[in-house]
Amino acid sequence: MQRSNTFGKRLPLVLLISGFCLSPLMAQAATVPQGVVLAQKQEIVRNNGSEPATLDVHKAESSVESNILSDLFVGLVSIDDNGNPRPELAASWDTKDNKTWVFHLRPGLRWSDGSPITAQDVVYSWRRLIDPKTVSPYESYLGTVHVLNADSIIAGKTSPDRLGVKALDAQTVQVELDRPMSYFLQMISHYSLFPVSQADVEKYGDKWTQPGNLVSSGPFKLKSWTVNERVVAERNPNYWDNAHTVLSQVTYLPIASGAADVNRYKAGEIDITLTIPEVQFASLKKELGSQVHTSPYLGVYYYAFNNQKPPFNDVRVRQALSLGIDRGIIADKVLGQGQTAAYTITPDNTGGYTFKLPAVANMTQDQRNAEARKLLAEAGFGPQHPLKFNLLYNTSESHQHIAIAAASMWKKNLGVTAVLQNQEWKTMLDTMHQGNYDVVRYAWIADYNEPSTFLNTFRSDNSENTPKFHDADYDKVLDDALAATSKDQVQKDYQKAEDILNTQAPVVPLYHYVSAKLVKPYIGGFDDHDPQGRVFAKNLYVIKH
Repeated sequence: MQRSNTFGKRLPLVLLISGFCLSPLMAQAATVPQGVVLAQKQEIVRNNGSEPATLDVHKAESSVESNILSDLFVGLVSIDDNGNPRPELAASWDTKDNKTWVFHLRPGLRWSDGSPITAQDVVYSWRRLIDPKTVSPYESYLGTVHVLNADSIIAGKTSPDRLGVKALDAQTVQVELDRPMSYFLQMISHYSLFPVSQADVEKYGDKWTQPGNLVSSGPFKLKSWTVNERVVAERNPNYWDNAHTVLSQVTYLPIASGAADVNRYKAGEIDITLTIPEVQFASLKKELGSQVHTSPYLGVYYYAFNNQKPPFNDVRVRQALSLGIDRGIIADKVLGQGQTAAYTITPDNTGGYTFKLPAVANMTQDQRNAEARKLLAEAGFGPQHPLKFNLLYNTSESHQHIAIAAASMWKKNLGVTAVLQNQEWKTMLDTMHQGNYDVVRYAWIADYNEPSTFLNTFRSDNSENTPKFHDADYDKVLDDALAATSKDQVQKDYQKAEDILNTQAPVVPLYHYVSAKLVKPYIGGFDDHDPQGRVFAKNLYVIKH
């Protein structure tokens, strides 16, 4: 999940100009319609798909962790389905130039243990995120948010205490940017910028996230964590908007198997599934009807090449393997839930932007295969010297089905052998970060509704640059987009960036996501319209059944 960019965000509401102060009254919360009778027991169980690698907001890097963290913690602001900023820890904020921002915390804010949440906690947390000692996967995030001195700190040239954020008093935070950003508020809603308790972290060190140690700011607090079995969160009475929280407990299960997920849902053990296995989608839609929920989802699924490792440091090999996969078959046949074949990294209409597809999108698969075989031959591969490599993916039936299909296509279309390897999520992350892979399955889910959240992940210096792709021209066009003063120019720069990714092929985008879940009919408040597919427990309630 991820990042930033330039002028031309899609919502005029956040184009804050001189002297304007935005101070809405309430964040999103559960709204129970009149006449609805609530169940006496307000507890739900949802599948989270995998064991979380961490509950440290500064060390997390996926939806596995953020699903839980977004119930335990809140940031200065939250973002609604339409992209509008709403107050959370900050009751209001103001700016004169979109460059210096001042946030006024709510009076009486408390951590789950009753201790006060202060502006200093915010300052400490943002400094901790960017401190090289933390080794955060999102270390570069504050750089893409353009907080003053962030890039210099990331480069090791400046101390974290020089970051452009400071406490003006116990309830006031000032953030200075190195350039104006109209969509700054959208970016700071990301979980990596959720404040943590300085006193708690300093007291317990690496053990601060353990049950009994962790204090949180959100509608729920950590009750228990049984590794590889469940994480349980209970209602936090010290949350500032506790009066509008209905659930008393949420349990998150680490079930990687989609079939097991559905079976336990049918058995009444799970109220919300993580997803719906592709092979069961049609039958479940027929059987369960309105319990099947699907919606657009800003995410791209791709295979990342290790661009620093032969033969994937040869663009011809990367291009050939990209051409050799029939994305349409994967989206329509292997998956078949409404996913769309991806020929760009950024899903169409992200932030209101659209992208022209590359020429290969209009070729037949036979034409793509012919071009791919030609490129492989030029790179020295063919029947006498076949290409063979490892394809790594994390344990999941869906990932396995896609990997089998891709390997079959490469073998049939190009004579290439992909040896399938699967690892548990945390192990795969370690393998990937160490660079010990040939090709790895990965995905990017939007951190905010703007193309830069996808495009910035391939910047040379980005900490989430999985394929280790380096291209000066690519970095430059994204810098140009930052300096642009019109949405039309931003569109042109983004298109150039997509064109470079298509030509250089650091990854193979396979499909753009939809969100598909099974939700019990007695679960109220479930949101089918969030373009980022988020499910916040504070919005849910259990109807008497």
